[in-house]
Amino acid sequence: MAEKKIRLVVIGNGMAGIRTVEELLKMSPDDFEITVFGAEPHPNYNRILLSPVLSGEMSFQDTVLNDWDWYERNHITLHTGKPVSKIDRYRCTVETGDGLVVPYDRLLIATGSNPMILPIPGADLPGVLAYRSIEDVEKMLAAAGPGKKAVVIGGGLLGLEAANGLSLRGMEVSVVHLCDWPMERQLDQASGGLLKQALEKRGLQFYLSRQTEAILGEERVVGVRFKDGEEIPAGMVVMTAGIRPNIALAQSAGIHCDRGIVVSDTMQTYDPKIYSVGECAQHRGQTYGLVAPLFEQAKVAANHLARYGGMRYEGSSVSTKLKVTGIDLFSAGDFKAGPEDEELLLQDAARGVYKKLVLRNNRLRGAVMYGDTLDGPWYFQMMRDGTDVTELREHILFGQIHIGDSGRGGASSVANMPDDAEICGCNGVCKGTIVKAIIEKKLFTLEEVRAHTKASSSCGSCTGLVEGLLANTLGGDYSAKSSKKPICACTEHSHQEIQYAIRDQGFKSIPELMQVLNWKNQDGCHICRPALNYYLLAAWPGEYQDDSHSRFINERVHANIQKDGTYSVVPRIWGGVTSPAELRSIADIAEKYRVPTVKITGGQRIDLLGVTKENLPKMWSDLVDAGFVSGHAYGKSLRTVKTCVGTDWCRFGTQDSTGLGIKIEKMTWGTWTPHKFKVAVSGCPRNCAEATIKDFGVVCVDSGFEIHVGGNGGVKVRVTDFLCKVATEAEVLEYCGAFMQAYREDAHYLERTAPWIERVGLAYVKQRVVDDAQGRAALYARFLESQRYSQDDPWKERAQGRDAREYAPLATIG
Repeated sequence: MAEKKIRLVVIGNGMAGIRTVEELLKMSPDDFEITVFGAEPHPNYNRILLSPVLSGEMSFQDTVLNDWDWYERNHITLHTGKPVSKIDRYRCTVETGDGLVVPYDRLLIATGSNPMILPIPGADLPGVLAYRSIEDVEKMLAAAGPGKKAVVIGGGLLGLEAANGLSLRGMEVSVVHLCDWPMERQLDQASGGLLKQALEKRGLQFYLSRQTEAILGEERVVGVRFKDGEEIPAGMVVMTAGIRPNIALAQSAGIHCDRGIVVSDTMQTYDPKIYSVGECAQHRGQTYGLVAPLFEQAKVAANHLARYGGMRYEGSSVSTKLKVTGIDLFSAGDFKAGPEDEELLLQDAARGVYKKLVLRNNRLRGAVMYGDTLDGPWYFQMMRDGTDVTELREHILFGQIHIGDSGRGGASSVANMPDDAEICGCNGVCKGTIVKAIIEKKLFTLEEVRAHTKASSSCGSCTGLVEGLLANTLGGDYSAKSSKKPICACTEHSHQEIQYAIRDQGFKSIPELMQVLNWKNQDGCHICRPALNYYLLAAWPGEYQDDSHSRFINERVHANIQKDGTYSVVPRIWGGVTSPAELRSIADIAEKYRVPTVKITGGQRIDLLGVTKENLPKMWSDLVDAGFVSGHAYGKSLRTVKTCVGTDWCRFGTQDSTGLGIKIEKMTWGTWTPHKFKVAVSGCPRNCAEATIKDFGVVCVDSGFEIHVGGNGGVKVRVTDFLCKVATEAEVLEYCGAFMQAYREDAHYLERTAPWIERVGLAYVKQRVVDDAQGRAALYARFLESQRYSQDDPWKERAQGRDAREYAPLATIG
């Protein structure tokens, strides 16, 4: 006998409620009998896009998120135009005004919010409208027309979008606002003033610091009167003075409410059978109106409805990236400086750019930006990570220099880029592809864009550009949430939480970790399994058994796969120094296996390209016999230690850079790291070995050695940060090992040293590796201990028969 399905009733057919249903269907597709009640006669649509409908850029159909067929396909009973009038908590039923009674086992209240209509004379006159639903937009369009006059009361985001839309319809629009500048919640006075000036040039008229006393008219609105007695004409008045959580139904049912429906971290109300999400819910004293927090609430509520019980909503501190009538704005944190704060300001009137950063104790507390907002996500990341910006103060206002290979070009905003402009260089994704996906696939978050387009899913340097496209395409309600980012869709745990759990709870295997941490997919996925394998290997080098099946193909077979299915083989050449005998051996081996291409690499090694998979172990056996070990050119590991000839031959050399480089490589080869790791040692400040674009670089000087960290070349070039100067080679080795171990223990899997340092701050790295001598020694000791288990040559092991099936032709496997 089939298990009886759980009856779930959802009150509210809006974005938060239906997002919860979508998440629930992913987690538990067959366990619920779902009934949805919506007050409006429409399927779920995107309220964010009401402004483009008002301005004529979109139709209502373009805003629909879940069409009628979606409800039918998922066996959801949908009642539209039928608001619930009563909740009977004793009988566990809901009732509509026309007498329909539906029982529930679980109830989700997602009634959203209601627009605030000012309690002033004339507020009920025909022609006085709210701006909250598609019905409101339709009424506005019916009353709009060229030359007619409209007054918008409220100069916040919604008010300015309504004013702009009506202006594009040919109306003469005045904006009335109680404060001294528009959008005072998102902008300071300077940026608000810039916005006002820009909108005035587009035809809007502003009445600031004005309080509306009455709406004039007898049979229909004809004007507005302010408290100071001034009157202005109007054939339409749009109220956008704020919203209030819609809690009347919950209150009538005796559910505990404050400003909103009070919920716990599981999104449960005080009645354990009843949940609430969205604008009507109040969590830890806060209510939210932007998309990102509401969708996060939806995921948590679905998790608990599905009885997983592994998630908590801990609140959201959002950054808001807005686009108001074509003008980019960004704000985050507390941008109103107090007595203990510092302000950093940049204003370029000619370019229409304004930035203000608020710092306390060299940590960002708030940011507000006008015009050029591409660096907003970078500032926000530093805010939520608590990054010490001491080393960045000189240039922090000018933005993140390494914004990505697509660059800024001549445009001040991603909106100005053509559709064929490449946004993601790693995956070759253009702007038009991303915008099309956002619109057609109804995408709202960075993670969704990554999943559908691969943009921002590799090195991450184009993240700011992708978030800019989300803001521009979705309109003003796009926000970047500050809460943790799960490692993948299999779990709600972040990289850092997993790293801590492995160390604190002593997990020694992937299945054990997945079971205890409530993994949704018991086998994991291509994202989490390699990460978990690395974290376990880094935490327990002498105990954890490396799981080769949790590695990418290149690491699994210890060679780089090429586009034709063959592989490249790169033997390690210590410090780039070889001999005629070694070169002769490589030549003989290349001829023996008919290698089509032999290439000198940028890392001072030799690459043998075009080797078939079944020949790999045999070639490795010959290379091992000639004295070579794996060069790990395929791995998230130490790649190369590049050197110049130093004092051995160069007349400018100050130290034995070649000898030191070989010592470093002998110490560090074989180590697994979160991402590839490159080292270089230059014999003098002329820097021929390019030490200042490596993960760890040494520049020799007469008095010792300068140590640099966090550089890289390639798609996203970043110059190193200066770490410190030391006097001896022994110190260089200690600092190198300590830095690598700190990176191995702290960085997220697939995070290069450059973004890791930008995330945690150079001051943090210096504190661990330079300032704390005892801590540095401990890091170095842990690194050397881990190397005891890492420097077994994988080529030699496979030449001797390990994992033989991996290299056998498919036809021979019986």
